[in-house]
Amino acid sequence: MVPIVISEGIARIHVQGATDPAVNWLGAFATCGGHGATQSSTIVYEIPVGGRLGWHTDATEETQYILSGKGELLMEDGTQAIGPGSVFALPPNVRHDIVNTGNETLHAVAFFAAAMFTQTFDQVMLPPNTHVLGTPNREG
Repeated sequence: MVPIVISEGIARIHVQGATDPAVNWLGAFATCGGHGATQSSTIVYEIPVGGRLGWHTDATEETQYILSGKGELLMEDGTQAIGPGSVFALPPNVRHDIVNTGNETLHAVAFFAAAMFTQTFDQVMLPPNTHVLGTPNREG
């Protein structure tokens, strides 16, 4: 039987930028290799009003689905508005950020095309006090 994850029941980790207070979001892995999936990973996350993910790259292709809230997808070649129902795919190693520009929390799901991967942020992220985040199984 396929395990069903109820995302509302997953404890989110609060992540902040060490030097930029606007980098402020909560997230959790719903699935990753060995934990409900074998070849992909899924993150549920939320960005409070005025918050942002922080500039970063992902080591694998990422597809995002915005559930609620409004924001902007920032990339080095421009900015695009995003909102409920927006779906977009980001190639590996493309630097990007998402900013909540609305008046409610932005809720989204990010799907990654790998069972384990890393994300490299421009600034140190707290926790865990490093530039590199990723799946809990990324150490192998």
